[in-house]
Amino acid sequence: MLRRRHGMVGSAALLVGLTTLAPIDRASAQYYCDERYPASCQTYRQPPPLPFPFGLFQPRETAPPPEPAPRPFPQQPGYQEQPGYQQQPSYQQQPSYRQQPAYQQQPGYQQQPAYQQQPGYQSPQRPVAPPLDPTVARQYAALYAPVNGEPFAVPGIRLSDIGPEYLRKSVYYPNGEEPGTIIVDAQNRFLYLVQGGGRAIRYGVGVGRQGFGWSGVATVKNKQEWPDWYPPKEMIARQADLRRQLSELQSGLGMPGGPRNPLGARAMYLWQGNKDTLYRIHGTFEPWTIGQNVSSGCIRMINQDVIDLYERVPLGAKVVVLPARS
Repeated sequence: MLRRRHGMVGSAALLVGLTTLAPIDRASAQYYCDERYPASCQTYRQPPPLPFPFGLFQPRETAPPPEPAPRPFPQQPGYQEQPGYQQQPSYQQQPSYRQQPAYQQQPGYQQQPAYQQQPGYQSPQRPVAPPLDPTVARQYAALYAPVNGEPFAVPGIRLSDIGPEYLRKSVYYPNGEEPGTIIVDAQNRFLYLVQGGGRAIRYGVGVGRQGFGWSGVATVKNKQEWPDWYPPKEMIARQADLRRQLSELQSGLGMPGGPRNPLGARAMYLWQGNKDTLYRIHGTFEPWTIGQNVSSGCIRMINQDVIDLYERVPLGAKVVVLPARS
């Protein structure tokens, strides 16, 4: 009986030992791998690096550089710290432009006087003439077309720049003068070339400003095409900027003939006996001044009109300039 009991005890002990070793074997099998192929091991991990000097290829560990301290922004002179933000009042829509109060003149402001025309200025604003009858307009368009065959260009006239009463026409004008006489009506700004039989050719002209008009009887002593202009010394003294436009010519200080010359395409010189009156009947490149008092006493005409008059009037023709009523 005793032997059987010891046998049973031994068997039990053996069974317990086998039971204990079984998990250990399974764990050993789980963690076992072939060292030649480390990647085949499921639980393989890279061994930690060896410390220097055994880890010869391991870079030396260095501490990261410290972050630089923020540099304070230098305070500007006179800077004052702003107070804490305060909420602005709610936006109120401004009244519309038309609701703005009327402009108020600032104190101390003095209104500038209106522009005053200078004495030497001879180019007023262009008037706007009433429209002509289409048939008449076509006739005048041909009469005042560009002139060919001249050494300088004579452009056509825009009829709207001139009052229709100042355009060339044949009129009834009874007078006691001989045909071929020129009569200048400075008051109404017309020039008449007497034809006889109570008829005359009427041209519109520009005459002298107040204080520069001239009246009397003279003759045409000389005629010139595209004449040079020699302003008198008194005019040069009155108009300071005129001197810069003049040059020394064969007869003195003047301006050569051409489109910039105020005498235009033709000029007829008025003399009284052997004395030059210094007054001329001449053309102009400012046709819108016809019918106005703009000149320094001379009689200015549209270039097309002065060319026509120049061809009709011989040397020695009588010229009567009627006085303008004040």
